[in-house]
Amino acid sequence: MAKNVRTDKPKHYRKAWFRGLKKIMRIFIKKSKFVFLGEELGDRGIILSNHVGTSAPLAFELYGPCKNIRFWGAYEMNSNIFTLYKYQTRVYYHEKKHWNLFAARLFCLLATPLTFIFYRGLRLIPVYRGGKLRTTLNESLAALEDNQNIIIFPEDSSKGYLDELEGFHAGFTLLCNMCQKKDMDVPIYVAYYQKSTRTYVIDKPIMLSELFSKGLTKEEISQQLCDRCNELGKLSFEQEEELVESEKGI
Repeated sequence: MAKNVRTDKPKHYRKAWFRGLKKIMRIFIKKSKFVFLGEELGDRGIILSNHVGTSAPLAFELYGPCKNIRFWGAYEMNSNIFTLYKYQTRVYYHEKKHWNLFAARLFCLLATPLTFIFYRGLRLIPVYRGGKLRTTLNESLAALEDNQNIIIFPEDSSKGYLDELEGFHAGFTLLCNMCQKKDMDVPIYVAYYQKSTRTYVIDKPIMLSELFSKGLTKEEISQQLCDRCNELGKLSFEQEEELVESEKGI
């Protein structure tokens, strides 16, 4: 049973022009509700969520429950507009969303400039590969030390964005290891965005120290959290909402 169902619109800390842009976007993007199975998000934590293309990030940014948030995202999304165009056409729309490549290239002539503007205001933490991953981890650690929440989308999307996730990439465990070295015991939240009902389900937190106290490998931890994420995706809250409405006499 969920402890709390949020449908109110919280405030976010972003630059004025970006807050204005989000007000316009809310006219066209329907409101999402947030369901907490435990305590609500605090000032500092790591959230692991499914991606659902742009749906989950947009839902959290536009209607999410906390204001100090930073997203992990492919470094290409934070690069120049030409790199972003190549990434969106071939990787995002063609490989992950299975669009026809020509259609993706044509669509991104309009979509990429708009995406470029949006990501300038989002303050994305770029995720690099190889040795540059250290840059990602250092920026993430600094954000946590500044009492911000980090939202990571670790799902394996090599076959596209699936309702039933096949696995989590283990890169987020490196950030967890850095937190441990700094004696920073942060809560880990697993979350799942149910696109069909526009419901973001956020599980009760597990402290980092507890998660790593079981002697599991990073792969085992990743799979355990991925399995829990899939479980959240199968939860239904329609009956609970109908009961609340009935009690109110609606």
